[in-house]
Amino acid sequence: MNIYFACSITGGREFESVYQMIVSALTEAGHEVPTAHLAESGVAGVEAVIDPREVYRRDVAWIRECDVLIAEVSVPSHGVGYEIGYALGLGKPVLALYQDDRRISKMISGNPAPNLTVMAYRSSENAIQQIGDFLSKRLYGL
Repeated sequence: MNIYFACSITGGREFESVYQMIVSALTEAGHEVPTAHLAESGVAGVEAVIDPREVYRRDVAWIRECDVLIAEVSVPSHGVGYEIGYALGLGKPVLALYQDDRRISKMISGNPAPNLTVMAYRSSENAIQQIGDFLSKRLYGL
């Protein structure tokens, strides 16, 4: 499955280790994750030198090509919010995950879109389990 993984870059990297565990679990399960590099340490410096228009073109192309979008939304991010809205506009299934002790935007938590699933997690392992359940429902029509 082609999975667009979205996470905060400029808004803060407080959950970088969670991002890395999620991407690692997805790739180990055989999924294609074109945004895997966004979980890496130092990505802000790498992305900073790319022209904003190129980032936009690249990222919306990846969203159009993906089967699902998975977003870690514990840290507020304009870009991640936009990516979620863009994917929903295309009819893509979206999973928005957040650390259970965090407050997230009501534009995410209150969105009634049928393709949007919003879930809190307690640990990285719990997040990975929820992702597995979400993907199983899409793969097997559960």
